[in-house]
Amino acid sequence: MRLYLASTSPARLQTLRAAGIEPIAVAPGVDEDAMVAAHEAASGPLEARELVQLLAQAKAESIVGTAPDGEAIDGLILGGDSAFLVGGRIHGKPHRPEIAKERWLAQNGGAGELWSGHWLIDHRGGRVRAAVGRPDVATVRFARLDDTEIDAYIATGEPLLVAGAFTIDSLGGPFIRSVEGDPSTVVGLSLSTLRELVRELGVGWPSLWNRGR
Repeated sequence: MRLYLASTSPARLQTLRAAGIEPIAVAPGVDEDAMVAAHEAASGPLEARELVQLLAQAKAESIVGTAPDGEAIDGLILGGDSAFLVGGRIHGKPHRPEIAKERWLAQNGGAGELWSGHWLIDHRGGRVRAAVGRPDVATVRFARLDDTEIDAYIATGEPLLVAGAFTIDSLGGPFIRSVEGDPSTVVGLSLSTLRELVRELGVGWPSLWNRGR
């Protein structure tokens, strides 16, 4: 059973690999900002759980059909998205150092919720047969950093490209005191939730294992 990952996130790819799955990664053709703006213009502001599910579903659906090698997709398609909720505000990727600094000053020594959306399409036999999805959340509690640590972390560039301006599986790991919930949710993909969705589609989780130890 092949798993197609509609994401370019190195963290999601590594998470799946560590769980024994080598997915076929396909870049999704989704303008996230435009999609969110259009949805909010029509229906009002999105909650964090709604936002990540909207984008996860859009990413998965954007690659339905044909894989990059020209072969028809035959397997499961996974789309995912993440957002960090802190102080009642949704934070995506900061992109700029000054925004990352502002966010770290707000969450330093505090806590927030990392939401990850999942959308899984059953595309066995080269056609859409079914789809399931739901979000998961983990509460992240941060250590108290001094200004030198914050500035040094931002200078690495790592916080600029991840939701909430932090990671758990790289340089940002020592700055996290605890996680309540599935730790892989913080990376952007809840493995426990994915397993449940796979089983809902009638597929056994071990059938996805395709990497040697």
